[in-house]
Amino acid sequence: MDYFHLSATPDQLAGLSNLGMAHLGDGVYELMVRSHLCLSGRSTNKGLHKAAVGYVSAPAQAAAVKVVLPLLTPEEAEVFRRGRNASPHTVPAHASREDYAAATALETLFGWLWLQGETDRLNGLFAAIMEGTQWP
Repeated sequence: MDYFHLSATPDQLAGLSNLGMAHLGDGVYELMVRSHLCLSGRSTNKGLHKAAVGYVSAPAQAAAVKVVLPLLTPEEAEVFRRGRNASPHTVPAHASREDYAAATALETLFGWLWLQGETDRLNGLFAAIMEGTQWP
């Protein structure tokens, strides 16, 4: 199995939970953020970690959602909606329920795209987020 070049079938995707896809998407999104930061010249581990947290927190991801939503295809919008409506057992203290739902939806979408090997689409959405969001 090549975990860097996946191509999950519609049946495989249908069998996955939204929170499972969000769990995977969280890792995909964070890897993209970390890559962006390293390539942008951040050099110290402390600086990289602090910057990454600013990008991957629920409030930051909720801000990114505002950029991404108008770009989604109908099928992507449906996956996003399913992720937003997932019922996590807890919400972090630093995030509102609304921000956490939006972040979970974004992560679900990224996980869903990753599982299909849609790296070009992931790169396009991520580039739009980096260009269209005000970062700390």
